[in-house]
Amino acid sequence: MSSVHPPGLDLDRLRGHLDRERPGLVNGPLEARLVEGGRSNLTYLVTDGTARWVVRRPPLGHVLATAHDMKREHRVISALHPTAVPVPEPVLLCEDDTVIGSPFYVMEHVDGTPYRTAEQLVPLGAERTRAAVLGLVDTLVDLHAVDPGAVGLGDFGRPEGFLDRQLRRWGKQLDASRNRELPGIDELHASLGRELPVSPVAAVVHGDYRLDNVLIGPDDEIKAVLDWEMSTLGDPLTDVGLLAMYSADLGLSGSPVSTTSGAPGHPTPAELIERYAARSGRDTSSLSWYTAFAWFKLAVILEGIHYRYTLGQTVGAGFDRIGELVPVFIEHGLTTLQEG
Repeated sequence: MSSVHPPGLDLDRLRGHLDRERPGLVNGPLEARLVEGGRSNLTYLVTDGTARWVVRRPPLGHVLATAHDMKREHRVISALHPTAVPVPEPVLLCEDDTVIGSPFYVMEHVDGTPYRTAEQLVPLGAERTRAAVLGLVDTLVDLHAVDPGAVGLGDFGRPEGFLDRQLRRWGKQLDASRNRELPGIDELHASLGRELPVSPVAAVVHGDYRLDNVLIGPDDEIKAVLDWEMSTLGDPLTDVGLLAMYSADLGLSGSPVSTTSGAPGHPTPAELIERYAARSGRDTSSLSWYTAFAWFKLAVILEGIHYRYTLGQTVGAGFDRIGELVPVFIEHGLTTLQEG
């Protein structure tokens, strides 16, 4: 832990705000470090030498407040904390951007490991890996079983027309990143639009549900679900399709896009879908559409990263290979839709 102020977090001002709003919470000088691995919002681990907390704020230089809504993240974990869904306990929300330069919220720190790659799972062994990943499905079932109205989230999104809006949104994202021919991507987008399924009853949707967005404890139980910035009310099967996609074998070695599917004992996408169907009672017969949509969405995201890389706006290891992955994701999406 470093006592130097990390970028975007003034510890003196944070301490002053916590002392005013939560007297007695902090019992010593604060130290903090920026936690690596987040895609968008910034996450800091903060301690007074005894207790530990996590601070979340938008990225530095952010423009669109709605894209990094701290109030929204804080609201959903506050609503879910009393339920069976494991989330960190919320401590405080600050919407005054004069404190540290942006709105932020504080939550408890939860001990656990976010497994990002198959290699990280190998030391667990096949049996423990299987249990951990199946637990991921069970926790998702618990999330989708929450009655939004009962926990104050009845107005958390617009479920009507959810899939159509999602498809149009990601189509616009694709158009904004077009700078080369991508055979099959327009066919995939159009096919998804023609075969739009009828959504089940709306639920709280995480929006980016995968193994590295949860913390696994030493007992292989899920201790906390993290990164709620894309959560909303919508079609719960979009979470299942995304989880199935991230559990598939890309068939690539050394890919900069990590999946955990290669770990011994890791359940197949079909096993995860079957587990979800059995535990939730939901009809998953149209899951191939949702999985194909997940392939399409990730293809669009990767193409956006590739486009920014070609403009010199993205630097770092692995970004030079992102572009070659996009056709792979398109092919997987087309194949998944055709097989369904």
